[in-house]
Amino acid sequence: MSTSDRPNILLIMSDQHSPHILGAYGNDIVRTPNLDTLARNGVRFDNVYCPSPLCVPSRMSFLTARTPTANRVWTNHHMLPSDIPTFAHALGAADYETALIGRMHFVGPDQRHGFEKRPLGSYFATPYPGAPGFGAPLFGKISPGTSGQGRMSVEVSGYGRTTYQAFDDLVTYATIAYLDERANEGDGRPFAAVAGFVLPHCPYFAPKDLFDYYSERIELPRFTEEERENEPEYVRLVREKRRFVDPVPEERIRIALASYYGLIEYMDRNIGRIIDALDTSGLRENTLVIYTSDHGDQVGEHGLWSKSTYYEASVRVPLIASMPGMSGREAMSDIVCNLYDIGPTLIDFAGTETLPDTIGRSFKPALTGDAVPDWSNETYSEHLDGGDVIMPSRMIRRGPWKYATYHGTAPTLFNVDEDPDELRNLAGDPAHHAVESELSERVAEGWNPDRILSENERAMRSMRALTNWGRAVHPRHPDVIDVPDVEDLTIL
Repeated sequence: MSTSDRPNILLIMSDQHSPHILGAYGNDIVRTPNLDTLARNGVRFDNVYCPSPLCVPSRMSFLTARTPTANRVWTNHHMLPSDIPTFAHALGAADYETALIGRMHFVGPDQRHGFEKRPLGSYFATPYPGAPGFGAPLFGKISPGTSGQGRMSVEVSGYGRTTYQAFDDLVTYATIAYLDERANEGDGRPFAAVAGFVLPHCPYFAPKDLFDYYSERIELPRFTEEERENEPEYVRLVREKRRFVDPVPEERIRIALASYYGLIEYMDRNIGRIIDALDTSGLRENTLVIYTSDHGDQVGEHGLWSKSTYYEASVRVPLIASMPGMSGREAMSDIVCNLYDIGPTLIDFAGTETLPDTIGRSFKPALTGDAVPDWSNETYSEHLDGGDVIMPSRMIRRGPWKYATYHGTAPTLFNVDEDPDELRNLAGDPAHHAVESELSERVAEGWNPDRILSENERAMRSMRALTNWGRAVHPRHPDVIDVPDVEDLTIL
């Protein structure tokens, strides 16, 4: 089977998928046969981190190959400036047809940022802050808090159909239609399509058959009193703000976790439909397929839920890539990399000019079977606001070490090879002073927490004015679609 020098690209991005709950990464409870098959016929990356354990800053860095600080996007309320180029701009300039199908979580009226086509928009996009959604309520009889990071997301869970599931179905149908169109009516240009799912993001409600299956099989995460007593200061603050100081009852954990597992299987089924359509269309022979997520979900690990920490379940993400001619290869790469390395990799495959002022690097050799030259095994993640804890922080992963600095509380240092559960914070330990000192200097390069707080205050003043306008005018954007009236939930 021949491989073109300029393959088509199909990138599938989910939202809030922990790498710990995926068959290809060693979980033997969850059923993810389609992603597992993709891994068997490609490369599974085991040390991939998100630029920020929060949706918008992570996704914008994924697109630009820059850090959140370089983008000036640190929270879900910040807009990516339209004068910062993305990999969609670079690929379009190289004569790729670029398409965004579904979710990307852009904030502001620019809902494309370089994508030539958008066969399907999103019904929870925020092109005009403050403007209402259209169609049915995004959340019917459940509170919007069930999609947040607090205790409510666990306490209000169960089974049934949400508008999030309906959206992913629309993304699946639109992606299949796009592939069919490219196979039958393509203009000869290669394509680069991003299919953006919202699952397995909470609310934690899965179809009843999947919920019933997993509620009998899941293993509850372990969280001991000793772990709580020794947890880092920042984590303690997060626990207090999100109301997880009092332990969540085991029955509530079981319900929410079973639904999360079910949502992952539901997503895997839709991914299978897309891969089948790619095979049927004949496009698979010259298409690079990549699956990843914008960040993870702690789903009970360390007694926490959702994201916004630097624990592995929150800041590490799955990344699986399959190229033409890789059938049965089932390779694994342990290089330390980041979502912001994906764009440079795609640009490398396209054989075009790199984006300016980027931190991202191409890992194309890891896919083609070659050695990755001069790879530093170093990467970064940043965070500011999870909606409740406004504290600039930054993490560096180098080799086995993961160090994080916080503006206001003590740092953390973990050896994730020797301590994969991250139970022993080595910051301040004299035996590890040398590595801590080196990483503390390295992580602070180009990062100014006082400036970030000042920039955030300025951005929020502007956002309040824009929100007042959106609430008064109710503007409509062509890339925002109506919410379907599909909610059918049982709260347990």
